[in-house]
Amino acid sequence: MTNARVTALIPAYNEEKNIVLTIKTLQTIGEIKQIVVIDDGSTDQTGLISKEMGIEVIRICENKGKGNALNIGASYVKEALVALVDADLKETAIEVQKLIYPVVSGSYDMAIAIFPPASKKGGVGLVKNAAFWGLKILTKQEFKAPLSGQRVMSKEVLQSLLPLASGFGVEVGMTMDALIKGYKILEVSTNMGHAETGRDWAGFLHRGVQLKDVFLTLSKKGWRIWALS
Repeated sequence: MTNARVTALIPAYNEEKNIVLTIKTLQTIGEIKQIVVIDDGSTDQTGLISKEMGIEVIRICENKGKGNALNIGASYVKEALVALVDADLKETAIEVQKLIYPVVSGSYDMAIAIFPPASKKGGVGLVKNAAFWGLKILTKQEFKAPLSGQRVMSKEVLQSLLPLASGFGVEVGMTMDALIKGYKILEVSTNMGHAETGRDWAGFLHRGVQLKDVFLTLSKKGWRIWALS
């Protein structure tokens, strides 16, 4: 454990089945002093359950996506460091600890979690490959986890990256903006796990929307990199 003080921001949409264990796990991490759940228009009991656990909850009436939720949640951060945490990590949220030290030490400005290989086959890797190659072509850097939303950074770094991209392009956009600003990024291997989409219609539809958002974000941010080069 370090002397760091961390705010955990949890954007959540219909996560009543997972969020209790995620919150309880985060509460065991000594550095985390504040937990904020951004209830992104959930139609289930996500917000109510979190509030009953004594957690600070920001309620957004309409589901507008992760980027919008984090943009709103950023203004509620009280601590020096910020951990962005998905609501469905459950007990694997303990791995957030591994992302704190590289930033506390001053060696890096942002730490990103690398997940182990998925336990079941989902899509065909189109979205991840698009993000990987897009970042490589535009920034000349390779990232093993270009879509990972589990990140730790200082409050100042997060504020400097606002507003974050909307939709599923938020992680790619955050990485590109961080590189544009000269921040040092470290990817950290973890044992994190989350709910995985399958090879059903809903899963393919989800990945289709994700692919669209990633391409839009790469295109928009790519022009900024081109203009600066």
